[in-house]
Amino acid sequence: MDEGGREKQCFYTCRCYITDNIFLEDYRLHVRYVTEEQFRSDHHKVLKSRGCLTDVQFDEVLKKITQEVERRQCLNVKSAERTAAIRQVYQPLHPHLYRLQDSFLAPEFRQIVAYCQSAEASKEGLLGLLQTEAAPRVYRLTVFTRRFCQELLEELEHFERSPAPKGRPNTMNHYGMLLDELGFDEGLATPLRERYLSPITSLLYPDCGGCCLDSHKAFVVKYDMREDLELSYHYDNAEVTLNVSLGKNFTGGNLYFGDMKHVPLGDTECSEVEHRVGEGLLHRGQQMHGALPISSGQRWSLIVWMRASRQRNRRCPMCNQTPSLIQGTGFADGFTGDVGDEEGAQNTSCVPT
Repeated sequence: MDEGGREKQCFYTCRCYITDNIFLEDYRLHVRYVTEEQFRSDHHKVLKSRGCLTDVQFDEVLKKITQEVERRQCLNVKSAERTAAIRQVYQPLHPHLYRLQDSFLAPEFRQIVAYCQSAEASKEGLLGLLQTEAAPRVYRLTVFTRRFCQELLEELEHFERSPAPKGRPNTMNHYGMLLDELGFDEGLATPLRERYLSPITSLLYPDCGGCCLDSHKAFVVKYDMREDLELSYHYDNAEVTLNVSLGKNFTGGNLYFGDMKHVPLGDTECSEVEHRVGEGLLHRGQQMHGALPISSGQRWSLIVWMRASRQRNRRCPMCNQTPSLIQGTGFADGFTGDVGDEEGAQNTSCVPT
């Protein structure tokens, strides 16, 4: 049961998570691995073109893939172990941050939300309150106050220095944290999505599931001159994404956006978008994007992948098939048990315009 006495929804992961979208950093390539024979057939040629020339190099690729598959298979158990350990050993620096307060939110953001909840709300009226970018359907808005961003950074760095175990966001981001393991999900990320972001996404992205978001994955990524510098071109496992730049001082690191994932890279032009401290960017999760290298300093970003089970139950956004479900924990990857049920489902076109 949740705080309101309602039965909690069970969420699932698609089986493709075990086999698909495995990122090989050395070759800047996402691959699928089911069997070695399949992998060689699908990827050997492109790997060779990107510098994987010897049997030793190929064996090293296979070793890294095997390790990643094993990590994904054990993800739920390991995440639960980390969460329990964090609760035992970690003492928060700013305990008040773990429950969302209006004072955390920028006044202009609260005004936008109030408009979206009003009887006269419309997409056209909302667009007049947002800053549009050159990239299609990418919108800028100030979400949090500077004070909240600063205190959240202090909390995250305090956690980084602690002996508590750390779960990293994904194979593309080696430095950062999963906010659910740290305890931010129920009190902060969930009400942020439900009460504040959903009214906005309902108007901006109704064709992408923005009006029926019911789960999310929230995490923080960190870019540093001695660590991760950039993020390769990719799409998110989300219907709608919020990306907020928390700080610190940095140069470079702008984002760039292309077309939707089904459009070949050579057939689209990318638009560069400045990532400004304290401001957030809203975009469709299936829109291709990346982050350019920072040239100095350190940049932290809060990412919220927002998901709509009514959308993804029909077709997994990662494998483009009817999802094959495996039990998850928490919000998992946002699938529910209603796979293939099209009653009342959203339009899945999510067009580029």
